[in-house]
Amino acid sequence: MIELWHCPDARSFRPLWALEELGLEYRLHLLPFPPRVREPAYLEVNPLGTIPAMRDGETFMTESAAIVQYLATRYGPSDLAVAVDEADYGAWLNWLHFGEATLTFPQTLVLRYRRFEPGKAEVVADDYAKWFLSRLRQVDRALADGREWLCAGRFTGADISVGYALLLARTLKLDADFSPAIAAYWERLRERPGFKAAKKAQKIELDEALSS
Repeated sequence: MIELWHCPDARSFRPLWALEELGLEYRLHLLPFPPRVREPAYLEVNPLGTIPAMRDGETFMTESAAIVQYLATRYGPSDLAVAVDEADYGAWLNWLHFGEATLTFPQTLVLRYRRFEPGKAEVVADDYAKWFLSRLRQVDRALADGREWLCAGRFTGADISVGYALLLARTLKLDADFSPAIAAYWERLRERPGFKAAKKAQKIELDEALSS
């Protein structure tokens, strides 16, 4: 069975969401954030101490967007993946990794200096918040023609990757600066059955952990 190590609403939400969209069975290990500090035993699973970690048989992975790509293709055919012979294959790959490399990275510095180390580098946090919002305009441009999803005319793993970046932005209260198109896109994403199921799964696991 697939195993996923996860912190609520962390990057590991991407593969959790993908697992729910694909209807796959999995075992969820919920950890406190940051796990390398608050759950030292986790280093035996993932020496990097980062989230996510996923094990599927002999396969072990730690990159959230790559795990989404793996699940969508390994357990396909699935609408979450875009095939190499589809016109939007390149766009799918680009958006899939844009969500992490371009949109999530600057937010991690906002998270660090506004939530975990407030007062230490407020200018850095403000600058990277602006950086994130400037990069988000690329998503706005893609949605400007009225499309519902980023590529291939359907919901794909690319939307999961970018969608998590929007979830993090909401956590950091950056969503007040969403354009109307991105705000509407976010509402479509959060209404996905897979998104709701992933939220429910992490809540159930958290409730059980707190009651034990």
